[in-house]
Amino acid sequence: MKHQLIDAIETALGWSGAENLGKGFARGSTAAPDLMSRILNPHRMLDIAMRRSLNRPQFRVFRENEEVHPAVYFTDSVSPRGQSIPMVNMHSLGRLLRDGATVILDQANVFDPTMEVVCRALQWWSHERVQVNAYLTTNEASGFPLHWDDHDVVIVQLAGEKEWEVRGASRAVPMYRDSDPNSTPSDEVIWSGVMKTGDVMHIPRGHWHRATRDGHGSGKSLHVTFGITKRTGANWLSWLGDWCRENEVFRHDLDRRHKAGSQALTNAAARLIVDRPPDEYLAAYEQAMPVGRHVPFLDVFGQLHAVVCTTHFPPQIRHGGETVEVLASGKKLTFTAKAMPSLRLLLSGRPVDLDQVVPVVGTEVVDVAEVLVKEEMCSPLTPELSSGYTGLVTNADS
Repeated sequence: MKHQLIDAIETALGWSGAENLGKGFARGSTAAPDLMSRILNPHRMLDIAMRRSLNRPQFRVFRENEEVHPAVYFTDSVSPRGQSIPMVNMHSLGRLLRDGATVILDQANVFDPTMEVVCRALQWWSHERVQVNAYLTTNEASGFPLHWDDHDVVIVQLAGEKEWEVRGASRAVPMYRDSDPNSTPSDEVIWSGVMKTGDVMHIPRGHWHRATRDGHGSGKSLHVTFGITKRTGANWLSWLGDWCRENEVFRHDLDRRHKAGSQALTNAAARLIVDRPPDEYLAAYEQAMPVGRHVPFLDVFGQLHAVVCTTHFPPQIRHGGETVEVLASGKKLTFTAKAMPSLRLLLSGRPVDLDQVVPVVGTEVVDVAEVLVKEEMCSPLTPELSSGYTGLVTNADS
């Protein structure tokens, strides 16, 4: 699946794939303002907040470098039966934004179909987990002080402008769980300047940075930060810890008195490292990822008309003579070889209108689609989900 925003990011950063993720600071411009407003705009972000029951820390407001207490902008919406649901008080939020504030929506991909589709496309592109946070800042509100993230980030300025400072890392590839707190910022300023609509920036893990509109007068800024968490050697070793339980020698109690047992453990660990290399871990991580959130298909709602593959990562399709195997989301499905054209279409990551593709690949595409939906590798293409692809991802039947 190729997404217009990914094309724009690659063009802006001078990349031709995800190989440069985490390898160095990069910045550029997309020169595509229409695409930026299609991804997300301030009104749609506030509409998301208005229509959902959000809670801290998923939805936060900052003013003058301090987090505003949720009681200031949250209120309980009470139904006629006395049921209480916390909702954002849009009047209070509006006052904060008029005075100058920053509104943060974490994991916007959970609430908005366009954000969901973008993150899925980035996951297929990078083969890593991705989430997106949205930051709306008004007038001269300041942002977070200097900090670093424990994952690589791709920042896209969707509206307005914001001033940034990016510094080098003071500890090589720091981690969330680490042996060093890494609390002293680097003195090396890599870049400082203003991000404007359509600009893109890649900040590798551990690089210190901050952003603000302080001193920029009346105006706004909306940017999204795609957090891309890459696997590390520590993750691989943790995975090996699970595999070691297959070998009896690792299940025995540690013996302080007999060194022979210690040597047996060391030898077994060395064999396990060779037998389960990092490449195998990376492949297993993708295939074991459980199914994502989606609307289930029920016959009582009507026929299946359109579908799209919604696995976290691209499914593996293995052609073995008379059969075809599909591996994804911890499952393995087996089809006859004649299903191959339908599988390639349905698992492309692009929306598929079944009525339009039947003349091309045959009526079996409907049966295959029903199986894939039942096994939760594909999802029904509801109007809401379809809106996340419209104008951004070409339909497979095109």
